[in-house]
Amino acid sequence: MTGDLPALVTLVCGASGVGKSRAAFALATRYGVPLGEADDIVTALQAMTSHEQQPQLHYWNTHPVAKSWPPEKIADLHLEVARALRPAFAAVIADHVESGNPVVMEGDYLTPDLALTHAGAVRAVVLDEQDEDQLVVNYQGREPWLNQQRHRAQVSVHVGARLASRAHHAGVPVVPARPWANQLDRIDRALRAPTPRREP
Repeated sequence: MTGDLPALVTLVCGASGVGKSRAAFALATRYGVPLGEADDIVTALQAMTSHEQQPQLHYWNTHPVAKSWPPEKIADLHLEVARALRPAFAAVIADHVESGNPVVMEGDYLTPDLALTHAGAVRAVVLDEQDEDQLVVNYQGREPWLNQQRHRAQVSVHVGARLASRAHHAGVPVVPARPWANQLDRIDRALRAPTPRREP
């Protein structure tokens, strides 16, 4: 372990629009470690694979109609994509653990069960926002030029609820995104608190 870090690898999980990027940046700054973007790994994998090789990874691009599916069905697909990406994320986490290089990672497809590997060296938190109206405001604040924000918010609520359920099963803390004023302190406390460990 390095310094006063709660873990060598810290994962900030959560649905789209809950404020993971801002929280993870603040957390990495507090801990004095690099910030890793899981989305960069997704982009690299998409560039180096085809639909035939990784159909789930390319599904959104090859089936644009999926974006208009009911929120529950999109949440199902989101978690299928997360499952397809899990080996890549696990490999990156393992590399950081083996090399002893601390990092804070965040991304839509990170799942709390990734914290069950490398006991003691990896901790995760799920940032949660279940207020659909607040999610709409969050989306509009960062992407005011996009439409369909209500539908995106509904999807986010479903994904967030499923991530929270998985987190509880894995013994990973779930932290409400608001109030923002003390969000960083609440996340830090949750990461440092003893939690029951489950098997992967």
